[in-house]
Amino acid sequence: MTNARIVGALRSLESTVLARQGMALPLLAIVVVSAADLAAGRDHYIGPGMVVAPALAGITTTWRRTLLVAVLGLVAQTSLAPYNGVTQVRDWVLLTGQLATYIVVSLVSAYIAWRRETGQRAFTAITSVAEAAQRALLRPPGDRVGDVRLAVRYVSAADAAQIGGDLYSVLDTPHGVRALIGDVRGKGLDAVQTSAVVLGAFREAAYDEGGLTCVAQRVEASVQRHVVSGEFATALFAEFDGPGSVEFLHYGHVAPLRITPDGTVTTLNPPDPWVPLGLGRLVKGTAVPWRSALGGEDVLVLCTDGVIEARSPVDGSFYPLAERVGALVAGLAQNLEAAVERVYADLLRHAGGSLGDDVVLLLLAPARPPTRPV
Repeated sequence: MTNARIVGALRSLESTVLARQGMALPLLAIVVVSAADLAAGRDHYIGPGMVVAPALAGITTTWRRTLLVAVLGLVAQTSLAPYNGVTQVRDWVLLTGQLATYIVVSLVSAYIAWRRETGQRAFTAITSVAEAAQRALLRPPGDRVGDVRLAVRYVSAADAAQIGGDLYSVLDTPHGVRALIGDVRGKGLDAVQTSAVVLGAFREAAYDEGGLTCVAQRVEASVQRHVVSGEFATALFAEFDGPGSVEFLHYGHVAPLRITPDGTVTTLNPPDPWVPLGLGRLVKGTAVPWRSALGGEDVLVLCTDGVIEARSPVDGSFYPLAERVGALVAGLAQNLEAAVERVYADLLRHAGGSLGDDVVLLLLAPARPPTRPV
């Protein structure tokens, strides 16, 4: 079964479960009003309170179930009428007016439920398109690319969307495993378009160019050619071209972190920071790559500024990634999925459960060669 079908099946199941759960409250309202009417005795008619049942159904379940609740409430009211002394013609005229009001409220509630369902279906369709666009543009890799293990969390802050201005890519090329993480200025469709330009240029250049500097220059040229003047994207390029080290190239992006097996965190600041992609015409020269040692059990943490700029709703403090990530990731070089889940969960706790910006968390580590039998 394809991912799209799996997602669709899960959403259908979720909708069914929620709809059935939504019936509980309006049905309980019918029972409570009926019991209260019986308990109050023949001198007190509480039947008009039955109008709360279809009103609750209109906001908790489907329009068809709302009509069902309305019918059940109508039956309950008419059944209670003789108990409350409605036996004469004038009493039935009064009850008919009350029931007419009840029917109007029920129809309005069903209409509200129908509009809500229609909106939910439209939202689901938009989300499905966004997910397809995300997969087509980002092309999420598996948990291993060449000789590198990886795990990633990508979260878009845009409403009804799964993709925004943050980007990443990890490719196994003839020159080694090459990775890119970036953050486009702004949000929305313009940011997505810039992301597409950066990722498309990187995927072509990563296979063709022999040096990381040449790869970045190809991407820079593409951004200047196809992106509106003044727009830019921060980026960090990485190349795993041999054991024991990794090469980086910095374009105004968040510095990577290296975590050793004992949890020691080292910020790999670039010796010569460079301007973001798209602004190269404003300066002279080119970005200078640098190397960092990388042990077999070390983990690299790459992220966008949505991570380190996530604020706590309690005191407004930024998320202290460098201070917390060591304890969260230590010893998990061979289980990066668990590591990235721990970091992301800690980030959400710090931010109070919601993020105000796009976020990419990318964890990379050397893949140990398979153990040979003795």
